[in-house]
Amino acid sequence: MSTVLISVFCSDRPGLVAAIAGALFDMGANLGDTSFAMLGAGAEFTSVCELPSGMAATEVEAALADRPELAAAQIRVRSFDLDAGHGPSGRITHRVVVSGGDRPGLVARLSEVFGQFNANIVRMDAQRLPEQGLYVTRFAISLSDRVDACLATVANTAGELHLSCQIESA
Repeated sequence: MSTVLISVFCSDRPGLVAAIAGALFDMGANLGDTSFAMLGAGAEFTSVCELPSGMAATEVEAALADRPELAAAQIRVRSFDLDAGHGPSGRITHRVVVSGGDRPGLVARLSEVFGQFNANIVRMDAQRLPEQGLYVTRFAISLSDRVDACLATVANTAGELHLSCQIESA
């Protein structure tokens, strides 16, 4: 078996995840860490997959490109030479949601706080919700040192930006 990183970017439409996951299943690929997100009017699917022995990345690209749902998609399959398993810093210990008006530098400021406390951002998602007048940023973090100080600093930073902050232990 070989491990690859599969990236697909295209216009968003219903059925994309089903089309991609179905094609990969039909090829015998085993999905590992996988994410899907709408990005504006586009969509991005990313997955670390194990391929059956002897299957080449070019075969996977060609099979995905043949799917009608992926017409005009940007498809890239390349070798994944890192460990596909998570180490201790991949275990989510807390979830942080910051919401309110859009603030330039918000993600940078919060990420800096996490870095100061040696917290690892395992997942991050930010969305503009114009119908509600909100910008919502969600972090899933791994935090083991000075937990209370880090979370208080995150909440204070959000407050300085006039944003709400919700924190929960995972």
